[in-house]
Amino acid sequence: MNSKTKLEAPIALKKRHIHDIHGHQRSDDYFWLRDDNRETPEILDYLKQENAFTEQEMAPLAGLQTELYNEMVARQEPDLESVPYFKKGFWYVSRYEQGKEFTIYGRRKGSMDAPEELILDCNERAENHNYYQLGDLALSTDSMLMAFSEDVVSRRQYTLRFKDLSTGEELADVIEDVSAVVWANDNKTIFYVKKHPETLLPYQVYRHTLGDNIENDLLVYEESDDTFYVNIYKTRSEKYLVICIDSTTTSECLVLDATKPTGQFVPFLAREGDHEYSIDHFQDKFYIRTNNSGKNFALKTSDSLTNENADLWETIIEARENILLEGYELMRDWLIVEERQAGLPVLRQINHKTGESKTLSFNDPVYTVFSHYNPEPDTSKFRYQYTSFTMPATVYELDLDTGETKLLKQSQVVGEFASEDYQSERVWVTARDGIKVPVSLVYRKELFNHQNPILIYAYGSYGHSLDIGFSSSNLSLLDRGFVYAVAHIRGGEELGRSWYEEGKLLKKQNTFNDFVDVSKSLVELGYGAKEKVFAMGGSAGGLLMGAVINQAPELYKGIVAAVPFVDVVSTMLDESIPLTTGEYDEWGNPNKEHYYHYMLSYSPYDQVVGQDYPNMLVTTGLHDSQVQYWEPAKWVAKLRELKTDQNQLLLYTDMEAGHGGKSGRFKHFEDIAREFAFLIDLAE
Repeated sequence: MNSKTKLEAPIALKKRHIHDIHGHQRSDDYFWLRDDNRETPEILDYLKQENAFTEQEMAPLAGLQTELYNEMVARQEPDLESVPYFKKGFWYVSRYEQGKEFTIYGRRKGSMDAPEELILDCNERAENHNYYQLGDLALSTDSMLMAFSEDVVSRRQYTLRFKDLSTGEELADVIEDVSAVVWANDNKTIFYVKKHPETLLPYQVYRHTLGDNIENDLLVYEESDDTFYVNIYKTRSEKYLVICIDSTTTSECLVLDATKPTGQFVPFLAREGDHEYSIDHFQDKFYIRTNNSGKNFALKTSDSLTNENADLWETIIEARENILLEGYELMRDWLIVEERQAGLPVLRQINHKTGESKTLSFNDPVYTVFSHYNPEPDTSKFRYQYTSFTMPATVYELDLDTGETKLLKQSQVVGEFASEDYQSERVWVTARDGIKVPVSLVYRKELFNHQNPILIYAYGSYGHSLDIGFSSSNLSLLDRGFVYAVAHIRGGEELGRSWYEEGKLLKKQNTFNDFVDVSKSLVELGYGAKEKVFAMGGSAGGLLMGAVINQAPELYKGIVAAVPFVDVVSTMLDESIPLTTGEYDEWGNPNKEHYYHYMLSYSPYDQVVGQDYPNMLVTTGLHDSQVQYWEPAKWVAKLRELKTDQNQLLLYTDMEAGHGGKSGRFKHFEDIAREFAFLIDLAE
């Protein structure tokens, strides 16, 4: 091909395919773009054509992309080290070395002045791989053996390996397709969760003894209901191993004495529909976070390993209507609870003996605070992390007895950055049904003039709350005059469990309405110019993008949809696709007719029509196991066929990555620079 030949936008072939269910026929002309093995030359060629077209269309922005990437990298500390923590005789530290993409893990015996013992250098492990992700890193009870898992494909399928830390030798035991691992207390037995080879659901727990043939590993638990996910962990007391089995609405925990690995796991409390609970153990008590007495969760205790009646549990914290109990940390004399009230996280300490309660207070209008890593419970020192739109991540150590707080570390922004140059705000927008939706905003003070370009970000699914944290990357937008907004729409859990329930299943449309109403209101309130409104979302947030541009395309100048879940009906009808069955309680099961028609009414792919759409950048990863690459590929093909505008429509497929994009400390800035360049160019 002549290097000067201008590429036309790729036009995908249409191949007639009809889905027939509930007496309804649904046309899917781009169904052929699906290849589970990712090997079909015709499909790979099409994706490469799309990439070439995107590269051509964004070529004029190459200088801006490079400028943005260099800015983002330059803000990072060249050498970055974690706050050291002490556990069982060793001080542990993780760090990045200058110019390296991956973490190095080390420890020092007894004192930070002792010589460092290298545990794992992920830079060495990542050599000769296009992608690398460390999964679990778990030490045996005596701290001398290490289990670690790695993904080099980007499908979240981890290979489990072992290392003898006394010799530095890697052991011969290798186990494939593992999602979680925990050690028994004998320093030789491990339990691991295995993923299903097709659906990738974590569904089996095996017991392995180091040195034994993997083929002889004992299956100790298998979950037969494919709407549940399986995980395993050790309690705070380190006395028990817990298999937790969770669906979107129901839980069950199985428990085993960690000193008796050949024993049988027993149910803590048998599963019961719509009862969610999780357990921990400390100071001879089981602690239970449960929704059996209220949807925003209570904290209760039990002295018994097996329970038949949850009503007999002793209540420490009642379930409350306006406060969500999100988590807790068990310390020697104090209980720390992580709560959420009026959309903001709260940390509260409660004395085990006296019941005395103290709440930590903060000044930012929007922020995030949560328990940092506290491996040693037998202390009054508690570490927590705080961040906001204008404050980089900061780790504090609080003396729970005296209230004295010590700053341990604050992430640094290299170069010219002053927190006071930026303003963060929180506003409440009234949605069309009268419900008030919280919105978090940040902008550079001197550039704010009520005619700014505005980027609105949201997610709104799975009860996932979008916590507000500092982003050094976002400075590249703020310093160019953008206002950045996070819409805490229904489907998240910012305002409690009901906020989630009002944005799922047959109420999913509330999620999209909230986002559209927030977009309109922010313009009316002067936070952004009407002709410079942009929106961004990823995964289920990409579904949000697809739904709102079908329903209100005129509101947006440009959209970034990252790994978007846009073919919701087809995917939820196919139980072979990873994660489908586990999400019926989120989206609905379209095998049931009323769910089918409701989901179809908002499905981004199915609802594409002949109308004008905003400028769009759509991204995906060929190896994505969460949202398969063919969903965005099909969506773009259909948009290109039907849209009536001349706006940009770009599809970029990372041929080496999956759902999370590129691996490594700096590589992911390439993705962000591409997205930001696309937005900044449109805003000018």
